[in-house]
Amino acid sequence: MPQTVLITGTSSGFGKLAAKKFQAEGWNVVATMRSPDKETGLTQLDSVLVTRLDVTDIPSIDTAVAEGIERFGEIDVLVNNAGLGAHGLFEQYSADEARALYETDVFGTMNVCRAVLPHMRERRKGRIITVTSVAGLIGGPGTTLYSGCKFALEGFTESLAMDYHAWGIKVFTVAPGAFDTRFNTSANDAWDRGSDEYGQYGRKMGAYMADIIDNMKKAGGKQSDPAEVAEVIYACATEDRPIHNVVGVDAEGLAKTLATMPRQQMLEGMLARLPKLDDL
Repeated sequence: MPQTVLITGTSSGFGKLAAKKFQAEGWNVVATMRSPDKETGLTQLDSVLVTRLDVTDIPSIDTAVAEGIERFGEIDVLVNNAGLGAHGLFEQYSADEARALYETDVFGTMNVCRAVLPHMRERRKGRIITVTSVAGLIGGPGTTLYSGCKFALEGFTESLAMDYHAWGIKVFTVAPGAFDTRFNTSANDAWDRGSDEYGQYGRKMGAYMADIIDNMKKAGGKQSDPAEVAEVIYACATEDRPIHNVVGVDAEGLAKTLATMPRQQMLEGMLARLPKLDDL
């Protein structure tokens, strides 16, 4: 009997690629998104249920989970992929924007886990995979809010693995480095906000980070392929893997450096390379 995966945020990027990967491997897929009426590709695939799920809307989560179980009988794997981005200096975002980001990226992930875990506990098995980011490994310039969310998810996942080990439920994170997906162009960037010195510095930092991210995408001498992330997500669903998984040459290099270099030494090196006010 085919296994079933429920994936959030499948309208584009890693979520859509993961949905196609699982379907190609013979799985049933509950592909969820906020606006399923706009989806055309996934709806044409066999054994794929495309349905609405907004991670900040609990009734929509409960409905999607119920539909998935009714259609396929069970949910073996949950992939938490839905999320928002935010790149800018801390004061360039309002308190409301910060709360909205956390509501989606952190509390939204928790909402979906809370809906699926009782089903997994009853069956004494299941896997939960949460897509985080290299920004959850180390704080970087212009990622104050985003890194905060991803650090939270890394810690949440690590503890969740302990809470549910007795029920046979395995929990993982997948932390991608820099990849070319629509996520990078749809992130809520705030670099241009403000006309004073702070805003000018924000724009300088934005240009600085754009160069760094572009170089990260080409680490190893070739353009990063988002399909790598879908492959690792699938591996977490089917193989013995560590709780924390990084994807991409850049992310793998960072993880190795963090494992071998004192963290403070690495942070000091990053601080020394940042733009200065004299550069404005």
